[in-house]
Amino acid sequence: MKELIVKKVNTAGDASWDEILKALETASWEAIDTVNWAQYNYRPQVHFRMVYSDSAFLLQYRVKEQAVRALATVDNGEVWKDSCVEFFMTPDDEVYYNFEFSCTGTCLLAVGASRNERERARPAIISPIRRQPSLGRHPFGERKGETEWDMALVIPYTCLFKHTDYSPAGKTIRANFYKCGDDLTVPHFLSWNPINTEQPDFHRPEFFGTVKFAL
Repeated sequence: MKELIVKKVNTAGDASWDEILKALETASWEAIDTVNWAQYNYRPQVHFRMVYSDSAFLLQYRVKEQAVRALATVDNGEVWKDSCVEFFMTPDDEVYYNFEFSCTGTCLLAVGASRNERERARPAIISPIRRQPSLGRHPFGERKGETEWDMALVIPYTCLFKHTDYSPAGKTIRANFYKCGDDLTVPHFLSWNPINTEQPDFHRPEFFGTVKFAL
């Protein structure tokens, strides 16, 4: 099982993007490179880095892939069918949250104990998430040809809408980080921590890695 140690930064959630990116530069890049299912063996280059503040997770993804797509236009839409990066985390042993983002920043957020027990967040919960996708926010169909893109995210703890006044400071949680593109010409399903299932399934908290939030 992989382990990630996340540093704390003194950067406000409403800081400028220059300040957010400067804070993220204090963290090392981690690879999302595990191909868990042989029938989906395409491996784009994907990395992420993460820090946290008093009010939010700060997260950045960097991707190089052979095609991109961004058709989902509304939050809680089918972003996993597009070029998509994801962050799943368990604040306790009861439920986990799934944060999923298309390459243009459209977000899906839900919570529950399993794949079939999900409660999606209301738009008012999702809208405070700050998103800076290098490809812009406008939708587009599949574009073939090698493309590099990145996205910085500021995810307030208020997005953990079943956990009032949540703070990760000093805690150890379980989490996984993903890259997928279910409906691209070449679908792919990469994970940070390996998943031991017969078919692609990111909703398996028993295969999450360990994330420690340093004080």
